[in-house]
Amino acid sequence: MKKVPGIILEDILKWESTGSFPNVKKSVTIFAPHTSYWDGFIGKLYLMNSGLNYKFLSKKEFFKFPLGYFFKAYGSIPVSRNKEYIDEIVKIFDKEDNLHIILSPEGQLAKTDHWKKGFFYMAQRANVPIVVAYIDYKKKEIGLKGIITDTNDINSVFHQISKMYEKVNAKYPNEFCLDKRYS
Repeated sequence: MKKVPGIILEDILKWESTGSFPNVKKSVTIFAPHTSYWDGFIGKLYLMNSGLNYKFLSKKEFFKFPLGYFFKAYGSIPVSRNKEYIDEIVKIFDKEDNLHIILSPEGQLAKTDHWKKGFFYMAQRANVPIVVAYIDYKKKEIGLKGIITDTNDINSVFHQISKMYEKVNAKYPNEFCLDKRYS
């Protein structure tokens, strides 16, 4: 029997889910493109339907009253943009047997050609793979592009990610671009 989030995503909104989540207990999962708050809603339905144990990373500024209650219920963890937040996430991974940290590699809604590298360092330090997920508005698809298990070389990882996202269509295509350092 199909779960309610799957019914909403696939039957009502007419999105197609592609690829099955790899059989890993922990990951840093990146979702792109991220040009609209709708990405979070559709992504949340997809993840709820997957049955994964996951947490989103969100800016700590979003956790001020009253929005903090919403973001906590949504499954978000507040993070600040400092060097310590990567170590905080690694500690969370160390405490959990099964956890997937979800975030946008762009690090923001605004267009940027320099993606954040924190997700890479989280995966590397926690010794977990990077799962590359996508949301394509033109095709109305959401799913997985692949998994990167070798996080020894940041250049190689970013080149792989750029290749996977080459033909993915954002809700607002003019607001999305790949990291120019690696594409």
